[in-house]
Amino acid sequence: MGTKWFALYLLSGFSLAILSVRFLNDGQTEQQNSVLVLSRSFSPDVSGREKIWPELEFGWKLAVATLIGFLGSACGTVGGVGGGGIFVPMLTLIVGFDTKSAAAISKCMIMGASASSVWYNLRVPHPTKEVPIIDYDLALLFQPMLMIGITVGVALSVVFPYWLITILIIILFTGTSSRSFFKGIEMWKEETLLKKELAKHQEAPLKSHVLVDTPYEPLIPKEEKSEMQILCSNLRWKGMLVLFSVWSSFLFIQVLKNNLAVCSVWYWVLFCLQFPAALVVFGYEAVKLYREHKKRVCGGNPDTICEATIQWTAIHIAFCALCGILGGCVGGLLGSGGGFILGPLLLEIGVIPQVASATATFVMMYSSSLSVVEFYLLKRFPMPYALYLTAVSILAGFWGQFIVRRLLKILGRASPIIFILSGVIFTSALTMGVIGIDKSVVMIENHEFMGFLNFCTNQ
Repeated sequence: MGTKWFALYLLSGFSLAILSVRFLNDGQTEQQNSVLVLSRSFSPDVSGREKIWPELEFGWKLAVATLIGFLGSACGTVGGVGGGGIFVPMLTLIVGFDTKSAAAISKCMIMGASASSVWYNLRVPHPTKEVPIIDYDLALLFQPMLMIGITVGVALSVVFPYWLITILIIILFTGTSSRSFFKGIEMWKEETLLKKELAKHQEAPLKSHVLVDTPYEPLIPKEEKSEMQILCSNLRWKGMLVLFSVWSSFLFIQVLKNNLAVCSVWYWVLFCLQFPAALVVFGYEAVKLYREHKKRVCGGNPDTICEATIQWTAIHIAFCALCGILGGCVGGLLGSGGGFILGPLLLEIGVIPQVASATATFVMMYSSSLSVVEFYLLKRFPMPYALYLTAVSILAGFWGQFIVRRLLKILGRASPIIFILSGVIFTSALTMGVIGIDKSVVMIENHEFMGFLNFCTNQ
């Protein structure tokens, strides 16, 4: 029931925000629109269309950016949300990049942190089962929809006015962060009850009249796996190759599309070709989950197909597809990795925090790397800054996972991952919301156009 109300909240908020644009457009004429669009296009402070690349020099700005980048990458990868909502404001306000360049560098940082986090997770066993810690079934289900969403989100970032994007950020991020926070509280309480029950069972033998001096040894001792064995058990080459094929097809189409005139016939043909490639993989995985779930239900098998505990019905699969597209749209709009939706969604459908974090980070590695390659070909970011901050993020992703895993082992709880996820999303909502409101006020004071822009003339 909570998931349905949460989805209804997001959809209603998005609908109200988008419909409000029509209200603002009613009082403006077409002539005013054209003049205001021109003024917006040449306003670097608001639109960020002028390329601003500061020099890489050691100073307080670089030191602060390094610290924020390290902490944001560490917490973002642990929570499985990337951290793009923190990186973009940091790069624009502190370092001084324009918005588009900041979004491109943010993708580089997310890619670096995700890659190092995935490498660390591949050497970590599943906490409760003899299965990979990365759920490849869920990755194959969500990754294609995430790629479609990113494609749509990038297009919407050109069309949507800045104030509308700000409202969508506030609605989405406050909703997901609060939902994740309450989810973390529920899990903390459940873990507390389990720890109390475990303590009672451990105290029970002491109250018995029979004392056994020899320590208990199980009949079949648990085999300790080496690091190489864990790595091999976590790798699923078939799933990784399928995801790589989707990644390659999207990259190939994007490279061809960027060399064509915007809104030409072939431009739209290539734009539409991205959807079948993703839908084929999603459809295959969706049918697989649906049939396997139906087979197990008919056979009376209570085991779940993957880490998610939901029933894989057509409605639930459609809901997951919608959330995947929504997460991709957010990634395309903000320059984030889409984890702001995927991370909380995986928790919502019953995936344990360790697996949710590993799976979301694995998916983000593919989506962010695609954007990085595309931005590199388009020369959207300066290499010195990109390489430096990517290196910082690589270290942060690894050490963030290392420290948090040790912390979870000491506490005997997994709920801190959810609190970290919620904190990163809330911080992103705060920073992006404040900056967005400030820029929107400036646009209103300058009497700039506040409606939808033309996609073909504002590339």
